[in-house]
Amino acid sequence: MEAIEHRFLDVNGINMHVAEIGPTNGPVILFIHGFPELWYSWRHQIVKLASLGYRAVAPDMRGYGDTDAPSDPRSYTAFHIVGDVIGLLDAVAPHQEKVFVVGHDWGAFIAWFLCLFRPDRVKALVNMSVTFAPRNPKKKVIDTMRAAYGDDYYICRFQEYGSIEAEFAELGNERVVKEFLTYTHPGPLFLPKGKVFSRPAEKPLVLPSWLTEQDVQYYTSKFEKKGFTGGLNYYRNFDLNWELTAPWTGAQVKVPVKFIVGDQDLTYNSLGNKDYIDKGGFKRDVPLLQDVVIMEGVAHFLNQEKPEEINKHIYDFFQKF
Repeated sequence: MEAIEHRFLDVNGINMHVAEIGPTNGPVILFIHGFPELWYSWRHQIVKLASLGYRAVAPDMRGYGDTDAPSDPRSYTAFHIVGDVIGLLDAVAPHQEKVFVVGHDWGAFIAWFLCLFRPDRVKALVNMSVTFAPRNPKKKVIDTMRAAYGDDYYICRFQEYGSIEAEFAELGNERVVKEFLTYTHPGPLFLPKGKVFSRPAEKPLVLPSWLTEQDVQYYTSKFEKKGFTGGLNYYRNFDLNWELTAPWTGAQVKVPVKFIVGDQDLTYNSLGNKDYIDKGGFKRDVPLLQDVVIMEGVAHFLNQEKPEEINKHIYDFFQKF
């Protein structure tokens, strides 16, 4: 970890914190984290892939960690975030027309958008947890989720600015970080008002073997500075993204893809994702999908839970190109 370089780059009008490691002339792998995570979520991957000759680049995304967090919730659309990514690639890989990309959770969402908007910049993609979501021209995203799971569904709860933040503040950042990172229920996540997590707040949480108190303290220290609003604003733009991406209705992702998900992941076990994967929808929308890996007994934060296996999956796939 000591070999990781940290710097700040002016990209797309914001100051972005980036962690980098590996030979400066190596092929770049861009790692895009999700919620509630940081560049740090890729600590196992960037060190390993750098040792294998790649230049690993892991930013704190807009709204997270040491990167700027614009106050306007509408500054977190897919176009803003992909704009950040393009600006970052122009800065860190000016001589590489295309780079490798790895995404997880919201990072996977952004990677799908990146491949839709700028396939000319992506050599190949390894995405985790979140499948491609084709645009339904007849129904907005939040309406679909609310109809499926009701108002307590976590994405629906995240829509009201300030509401869930107040409940998180009451629990404390450390507890919120632990609750999310240790969530292993293979089904939709519900956060009822006044009782956002099912476990009593006074009940101590036992951390899994892959997550240390030191890890939790690093995450907590960053969310103490920034809060969760930046990350939550990504969710608050689902419907605006739906409006803005109307020109991409029916568009396919046309870059080579490997997809990995745990069979205990809440995303795999909700919103019809199993059927989407198993019955051909995923392959239809992502025609260059080369491999789907379902990891048994693994939950949402698979790159931290099973780092050695994930490192091998990434390396083996990118070695083809």
